[in-house]
Amino acid sequence: MKRGAIGILALLVIWEVLGRTVFAGSRAVPPPTAILTQLRTDGLAFYWPNIRTTLREAGEGWLWGNGIAIVLALVLTLFPLIERAGMRLALVSYCLPVIAIGPVLAVLFSGDTSKVILAAISVIFTTLVGALVGLRSADRTSLDVVRAYGGGKWTQLWTVRLRFSLPSLFAGLRIAAPAAMLGAIIGEYLGAESGLGVAMINSQQSLAVERTWGIALVATAISGLAYGLTAVVGRALTPWAPRVSR
Repeated sequence: MKRGAIGILALLVIWEVLGRTVFAGSRAVPPPTAILTQLRTDGLAFYWPNIRTTLREAGEGWLWGNGIAIVLALVLTLFPLIERAGMRLALVSYCLPVIAIGPVLAVLFSGDTSKVILAAISVIFTTLVGALVGLRSADRTSLDVVRAYGGGKWTQLWTVRLRFSLPSLFAGLRIAAPAAMLGAIIGEYLGAESGLGVAMINSQQSLAVERTWGIALVATAISGLAYGLTAVVGRALTPWAPRVSR
């Protein structure tokens, strides 16, 4: 932890020096102090409406995408014959170029629906893989005990597999949180009235470099916070899971 703090501090110092020397003429990389000054000047009145819009889109997409992924993982576990087809379908959704399908979704759906769909598409495959790995990691002895007492696949699923799947599932959910933010922001780039993506486009067009960097850092901080919050919830719900020593 101490080494990490020292590394971040060193990075900020180097960034500050480069921003005031190497990039001083082009202003492409402003120093952190200039970005913080712009953040303070803009304040909550500028950021909060945009953050609220993007969080709503990303949150709804996160819920829908993860819900679809978890249901699909359960179905593929219960019916392994369709696993190959289901995984191919999920892989196709993961490989779809968001920039290409975004305009199509914007034409087909009104309001924030297209951004929610893009956020959902961004998380399905990651969560599906995590859920499947977890469901398959169930202890064989526990499954045999359930089978010996007359339990079928459903009983094994609800009594054994779901519990064993939680650590891997939350690993996927952690990655899904920033992925949903990215999907929502890309959707705003392709057409929206408000949001962090819209604010970034406007600041770029007005050549407000410090504000553009500030918006990017705010979006990164929110994504990191969502990742960390999901990790904390995962640890609280899976106290038996092994922890990596740091």
